[in-house]
Amino acid sequence: MTVAVLEPTPLARKRLDSDRAARRHVMITAGVFASILLYLGLSFVQFDLASIARKWSPERASLFILDTYANKDHVEMRWDKPEEIEISFEGGFRSIYKNAPEWFTQGTPRTGSTVSFDNGGLMTIFGDRVLMSNWPDIDEDLVFRRDANGTPFVEGYRGLEDQLPEWIRITETKVEVRPSLYERLQVYTSKVEIHRYQIGWRFFWFDFDSPIRDYSFSEVWTLAFSDERIDPEMSNTGFILNEFLENDLWQHGTVLFAMVETILMALIGTLIASMVGLPLGFLAASNVSQLQGLRFVLRRLFDFLRGIDVLIWSLIFLRAFGPGLFTGIFAIAFTDTGTLGKLMSEAIENADKKQEEGVQSTGASRLQRWRYGIIPQIMPIFISQTLYYLESNTRGAVIIGAMGAGGIGLHFLGALQTGNDFENVAYIALLVLATVIAMDAFSSRLRRFLIGMDDAR
Repeated sequence: MTVAVLEPTPLARKRLDSDRAARRHVMITAGVFASILLYLGLSFVQFDLASIARKWSPERASLFILDTYANKDHVEMRWDKPEEIEISFEGGFRSIYKNAPEWFTQGTPRTGSTVSFDNGGLMTIFGDRVLMSNWPDIDEDLVFRRDANGTPFVEGYRGLEDQLPEWIRITETKVEVRPSLYERLQVYTSKVEIHRYQIGWRFFWFDFDSPIRDYSFSEVWTLAFSDERIDPEMSNTGFILNEFLENDLWQHGTVLFAMVETILMALIGTLIASMVGLPLGFLAASNVSQLQGLRFVLRRLFDFLRGIDVLIWSLIFLRAFGPGLFTGIFAIAFTDTGTLGKLMSEAIENADKKQEEGVQSTGASRLQRWRYGIIPQIMPIFISQTLYYLESNTRGAVIIGAMGAGGIGLHFLGALQTGNDFENVAYIALLVLATVIAMDAFSSRLRRFLIGMDDAR
């Protein structure tokens, strides 16, 4: 008996093919998704990302953020010299107040010296204790002392430390009190420190030792046009400008000069890359250069130059030239020459041949065909790409500078490494941001002018 095998209809075959394609698509998608998950899992283990979560300290992070927009004054008393209380800005040994601020009431070791806070709370330092009184949300005053062995403790809470607020921490050598981010008391075995925070960048315009540090804007303006000079050797305007630039705390003169260095680094490096990349791009284009060997060498040169990251180039030139502008300039120039050369060679190859043929029909030479048939087509692309890399290099020059090339990046890294100058870090970051925005606006206007010159006129 012969069994007839029915052939599937065309519609059934299409349905089977569609089902197979759908299953294959699902399997490929699932495989890609599983590969990504496997990669993320291996990366999580390889780089020990779990330790980051364990080491994460919200309190430390909040202090870092606080330091970017606030400042603090230190009040310090040593137990062996209770009659000497020192008040300084940011704890600096050069920034000690000669006259007590208005929030500090000077007393004796017996009567106590009081620090008042904006929340109405008071911390009074006596010769043998510290009293924390009138504090919001606390029903009792807290007294901090030392025992016979010099160990600090909270009076009335020995053995009952768990009943204290969570913002009081006690160790064998220190009692730390931090009701909020803006108040802090530290009682050590040898001294007492009170930190009083205030929002703002104090002494931003003029440093702590400047004779005009407490002048208001109107007073500075009046002083600038006053006939009575502060310094006989220079005008008041020059004196004010010098006090601003020579600010020891914010170092405006040094920072601004470093920012200019960074801009020059990006500008000169991009300019060199554009001047070298465009002619090399012509020589590497197949519709311009007939020498296949030359095209091959130039294209591999482009791959080599842009294949090595700009940071690696900066390390190489740092070894050759040492710290300075040349390191950053050549690092940017080498990387961008490879990138711009490749982009321009491809743009030249994609140029419309009809325009070049039209110029050729007039009897123009080869150089004239390139000048009037190709360059007008690629010039908008060349200008746009060059200005884009100028903007990008302005940001990149900051990183290159931090690697040792100098400029603002080196100052940024120095402020970051101190761990205490985060207000300077914020200042430099905002200055870099403002520079990048200004560079973007400038390049946009320049791009519109150069590409749409007739409209701009």
